[in-house]
Amino acid sequence: MSSRRKFIKKLGITLPAITLLGVQAYEVKGASILAEKKKTTPIKPVVISTWKFGFSANEKAWETLEAGGKALDAVESGVQVPESDPNVSSVGFGGLPDRDGNVTLDSCIMDETGNAGSVAFLQGIKNPIRVARMVMEKTPHVMLVGKGAQDYAVAEGFEIEDLLTDKARTRWEEWKTDANYKPEINVEDHDTIGMIALDKHGNLSGACTTSGLAWKMHGRVGDSAIIGAALFVDNEIGAATATGKGEAVMKTVGAFLIVELMRQGKSPQEACELAVQRIIEKNPDSKNFQVGYLALNKEGQTGAYSIQKGFTYNVFDPNKKEQMQADHYYETDVRSY
Repeated sequence: MSSRRKFIKKLGITLPAITLLGVQAYEVKGASILAEKKKTTPIKPVVISTWKFGFSANEKAWETLEAGGKALDAVESGVQVPESDPNVSSVGFGGLPDRDGNVTLDSCIMDETGNAGSVAFLQGIKNPIRVARMVMEKTPHVMLVGKGAQDYAVAEGFEIEDLLTDKARTRWEEWKTDANYKPEINVEDHDTIGMIALDKHGNLSGACTTSGLAWKMHGRVGDSAIIGAALFVDNEIGAATATGKGEAVMKTVGAFLIVELMRQGKSPQEACELAVQRIIEKNPDSKNFQVGYLALNKEGQTGAYSIQKGFTYNVFDPNKKEQMQADHYYETDVRSY
């Protein structure tokens, strides 16, 4: 280092003395030169979510963000929209059951401080994301599961409800005629809702919630309850969320991977693409299932990528409110696995 400093001194160049807002000041033989790093003006607030039903979730979250509220409150209120909608067959109330006819829910939430809460294999509670937040804020734990999660929810004032709607029951009864125990993964319009948001204060939070794979084995838990798999937030860098085949996401710790790739300098788009490629490299059968990722960094830049075509997502910011199709790896049109 000392020899480098001597060499620079001989050239008449002093080391950077001032760094402010991405601008470094240098002196070269008595003359001042400003070298400006490439740095965009942050866009905020921003909220991004998965699938077509996420658009109405974004609308709800945007009410909080537009009013200057916290990203954490925005994502919690946003994902409750599909959780409470009986016409959404893959999230909360109205979700398709496991092969034994039970609707079981997985959900997690993470705030700007790194705190997180989740529930898994939760039955009878319409809005598991609310329970996940209570686990985060009111208990010393990160995750509660099964009967313990349900007992905790009831103790906090939630009512146990029958989440199996007539529509979902009919589809389950039809499925039982063949009893094909392969779980269904739709590649184009229903699955987990993952949502991440950046508020006007520059803070990030995220939420993820699902009723999981239809016709799964009783007791199966997917990625939507796993911090680092379906959701990860690092307030210094960015956030990511996942949808699709949870087993593939868990085995590659997808959301955490994306945030770490952004930490290394990758854009949200590049990070999502690399995380999908990781799954494809590890899974020879990747043409037969779907995984989609969303990412958001501190500058308000977003990314989206999936294995198959058909993954829709929603972006709201001060300049747009759009639903888009994510870029994808395969050109084939796979419908289920």
